[in-house]
Amino acid sequence: MLQTVGEMDGSNHSGVSEFLLLGLSESPENQRVLFWMFLSMYLVTVVGNVLIILAISFDPCLHTPMYFFLANLSFTDLFFVTNTIPKMLVSLQSQNKVISYAGCLTQLYFLVSLVALDNLILATMAYDRYVAICRPLHYTTVMSPGLCILLLTLCWALSIFYGLTHTLLMTRVTFCGSQKIHYIFCEMYVLLRLACSNTQVNHTVLIATGSFIFLAPLGFMIMSYVWIVRAILRIPSASSKYKAFSTCASHLAVVSLFYGTLCMVYLQPLQTYSMKDSVATVMYAVVTPMMNPFIYSLRNKDMHGALRRLLLGKAFQRLT
Repeated sequence: MLQTVGEMDGSNHSGVSEFLLLGLSESPENQRVLFWMFLSMYLVTVVGNVLIILAISFDPCLHTPMYFFLANLSFTDLFFVTNTIPKMLVSLQSQNKVISYAGCLTQLYFLVSLVALDNLILATMAYDRYVAICRPLHYTTVMSPGLCILLLTLCWALSIFYGLTHTLLMTRVTFCGSQKIHYIFCEMYVLLRLACSNTQVNHTVLIATGSFIFLAPLGFMIMSYVWIVRAILRIPSASSKYKAFSTCASHLAVVSLFYGTLCMVYLQPLQTYSMKDSVATVMYAVVTPMMNPFIYSLRNKDMHGALRRLLLGKAFQRLT
């Protein structure tokens, strides 16, 4: 199934025109189980995030900065899973494991960019919560529509640049020998492990840019919540403390899930990457986007009301 396309950079290594995505298991029985499992998770993720986006879009009560960023987070998660899971489902169902070299790099670009975008939006949401709790009297002025759009534009620009940087560096990597990927999609560490050229530059840039794109926002979020906790502790009423903290609880849960799985995969040397890390990658690539709508709507009365009005409105339209 492997095809080669000439010499690269005048060396003895040959380029490739396709890879084989073997998935998490080559057993036909396990592949059937994985197909139905990932299909179910994909459908739940799509329905959950689409409902969040529609509820926020059509309900005027949710036209606030917090829900503006939440709608964009749901859109990112929706795009994120659509980039990887449909191809995975086709491979599991048809037994056609081939993905082209261009298709692999395209998948890699969107994967890297959207993970970065998810992270930056979470950091922006942390700033929104900081302003809402620590500077409530200035919230409307500070979190103006213009600033919200500017922050979101900055998030998109940084994530696009981050994805392009690593994808272009990957085009300089030479692959040779067996191009079997024992994984479910084209992931950065997996491809670097298959390289037969020097990948030190890729790894160095990955650590350097990752520190900026992921660790800097994480540090910002930690500092934001230090100030938030200090502000909440000054509130005299216990019920008011609970109400203030409840506005941050969902965001904290999503951040913990996102960074917990992400750190398991990327904060380690390239040489130690193994199959157990592919399970962690499935967590942040599939489970986290699926769980986000439930986490944000589980105890959110405003979201409950908006979803109820959305669903009842659609049901009424069908009846009439």
